[in-house]
Amino acid sequence: MAIRRIRDRIQQFNLSQPRDPDLLKAKYAYMHEDKENPFVFFRATCRLFYEDLPITSWFKKAPLVWICGDLHVENFGNYKADNRHVYFDVNDFDEAVLAPCTWEIARLLTSIFVASETFAVEQKISENLCQQFLNAYTQAISEGKAYWMGADTAPQVIEDLLSRKTQVKRRELLEERTVLDQDKQRRSLKIDFKKAQPISDQQRQKVESFMEVFSAQQPNPKFFKLLDVAQRIAGKGSLGIERYVLLVEGKGSPDDNYLLDLKKALPSALAPYIIWEQPKWVSQAERIVSIQKRLQAIPIAFLHSVNIGRDSFVLRELQSTQSPTDRLKIENWDRKLPHSEALMQSLGQVVAWSHLRSSGRQGSAITDQLIDFASKSKWKTETMEYARAYSRQVHQDWHEFSRYS
Repeated sequence: MAIRRIRDRIQQFNLSQPRDPDLLKAKYAYMHEDKENPFVFFRATCRLFYEDLPITSWFKKAPLVWICGDLHVENFGNYKADNRHVYFDVNDFDEAVLAPCTWEIARLLTSIFVASETFAVEQKISENLCQQFLNAYTQAISEGKAYWMGADTAPQVIEDLLSRKTQVKRRELLEERTVLDQDKQRRSLKIDFKKAQPISDQQRQKVESFMEVFSAQQPNPKFFKLLDVAQRIAGKGSLGIERYVLLVEGKGSPDDNYLLDLKKALPSALAPYIIWEQPKWVSQAERIVSIQKRLQAIPIAFLHSVNIGRDSFVLRELQSTQSPTDRLKIENWDRKLPHSEALMQSLGQVVAWSHLRSSGRQGSAITDQLIDFASKSKWKTETMEYARAYSRQVHQDWHEFSRYS
């Protein structure tokens, strides 16, 4: 087997970004020790996927669309919007750019194959699930209209997730993430070194100063009064990047407090491989937030692009992501085949609607171009073949990384 310098390539990319060294070590541990490998490895190496992606054939000819950039089966989930209604959609936009639609589809299909092999699902089933996704995607594109998945519009397989998420109360999340001082009736963040860890005095001062200015600019400044802040531990690919969990006053202490997520925005991992002109974004956070607002039917609550000094950050509500009611988890695809097929059909629709919703914006293809492309068959065959082959490469890369880590 040829040595692809996987460890060196991964380390070179991660060391090119400012990351907490201890959390970076934890990221590497997840990548070769986690029981869900090599799917975790795939999730954590988005840059590697695009380094290898050939800019030929349908990977170059396909219409340009706005993509999330890191589409895989666990980057879909439920969230509450500003209107406090729950929606199901793509939920990660750190790598978002303008690129061929087949880039998005190839990564999603590869994730299905990698996940299937990781969890011992037969290949014929994984191929069927990929085909279900492709069929639903092309059918939704051919209809030329973007819809959304909310409580009143989602199919049963998604409605079940939405209904359970609706029942999750903010107080449950507060009890999970904070400690309540019964005497003072005041909450503070729970430092457990699993979801949150302490920050330096300098970091605290930076966040406090920012929130003082930010809250003063809002219609209800008291809502965003900062009560506590800690470093948030979350994600796989972005683990170690500067990120905070904020406890704010909300509608009143202690149980109407809110939690916010403040994450430093870095350039997209796809940037070195993009040959198509991109907008001149004011900041990386503006790129992420602008594209998220284009792709999601209703964006997540409190979504803002903000600047702290020379750095830009994405601010949004922090919502629960720890249970199957919050984001998709891979489980028993082969034992619940009708359910799994319906799920893949829903994912295909959601992705198609995001491409349609953002069509004709700053260089992206118009709807008629997408409809014409969806009617062709060769790109589907080539994309499926590539995803199948690259999933095998992922397994080899994971073994190489684990061997030398």
